Amino acid sequence: MPGLAETTAMLARLRKASGPSPLMTAGNRTLVETVGFGENLGALKMLSHAPKGLASGAPLVVVLHGCAQTAESYAVNGGWIALADRLGFAVLAPEQVATNNPNRCFNWFEPGDTARGRGEAASIAAMVAAAIQAHDCDPRRVFITGLSAGGAMTAAMLATYPDLFAGGAVIAGLAHGVARGVPDALRVMGRGDGRGAEALGDLVQRGDATALRLAIWHGDADYTVNAANAQDLTRQWTSATGLSEAPSEVVRLGARTRSVWRDDANSSIIELNIVHGLGHGTPLATKGEGDVGQPAPYMLEAGLSSTLEIAGFWGLGAESAPAKVTTPTALVAPKSGEAKSRPPTDENPTGVAAQVLNAVSSHVSPGVRDVIEKALRAAGLMR
Repeated sequence: MPGLAETTAMLARLRKASGPSPLMTAGNRTLVETVGFGENLGALKMLSHAPKGLASGAPLVVVLHGCAQTAESYAVNGGWIALADRLGFAVLAPEQVATNNPNRCFNWFEPGDTARGRGEAASIAAMVAAAIQAHDCDPRRVFITGLSAGGAMTAAMLATYPDLFAGGAVIAGLAHGVARGVPDALRVMGRGDGRGAEALGDLVQRGDATALRLAIWHGDADYTVNAANAQDLTRQWTSATGLSEAPSEVVRLGARTRSVWRDDANSSIIELNIVHGLGHGTPLATKGEGDVGQPAPYMLEAGLSSTLEIAGFWGLGAESAPAKVTTPTALVAPKSGEAKSRPPTDENPTGVAAQVLNAVSSHVSPGVRDVIEKALRAAGLMR
């Protein structure tokens, strides 16, 4: 894995490519678009937000939206813009375009978009370099998070550009490298990958840079991305960072179970949060004083704020500590497979299955699309 000198040199090359004064436009209500940020191999849009009077050397948080969302909607509804203004950090929000994927999903399942120096991953890395320069951020305090397809792309960025990020958070996402094309994507979304820790860890090439702060969040009533994928993520990253497969602690906190893995020096820490009864989306708390974000499609009121807790987990500020933390009520043994199975409801799978079908349509022949649609209908996921 590249060291600090190589990373610094790479950032310098990307900054040079972007030019000294990238054109910015106020095309979005809260986020500002940067045009000409560097080599845009993945043809993505760069949007960002910097609070007024942002201090030099502030952190940078990269947020990756899910399918059918925009960068603006995810950054605002997830509470990241409000929290940036409160705590003093910049937000970078890459945005997928319909010409890349008709449902605006990041192409986390395409090897050409998830390898270092290629496709969408390369575009996001170039945006990070441009945002660090534009907002005078600290390159040692860059964090990345995302939901669903954005969560899977977050895992890809941590795997392929580990030198850029001090920490990450994957919400309702998938492990890096488990899919190579649409059929694989549909398979792992439905039931997870299931390989052992070593095999999953081998998909991540982190070299000597093993330290990582990674938070994983998933609902066990998620019928779009099965919660078995959260277990895959955990096995992948405990292996990649050299942590034990057995967690350091497992605690039940109200409607969630939190498992934590730490190394002896506390330099690497992985946290898995399984929210019981939560469907596919980002868990939020929006009704209390100090809460951030607002309910929206795939932005779910859950009485606990993943946004605040992730910020606190990364150490972004004293105020970012969770506003409401339930006192641990019991220690529980680690569970194999948190996912539950129940029939789809009108609120979730029917519409999502249609979105999945739309997302894959441009990548497969009409005959294959018909086979996928029949399978979704036979499974009761579409009417």
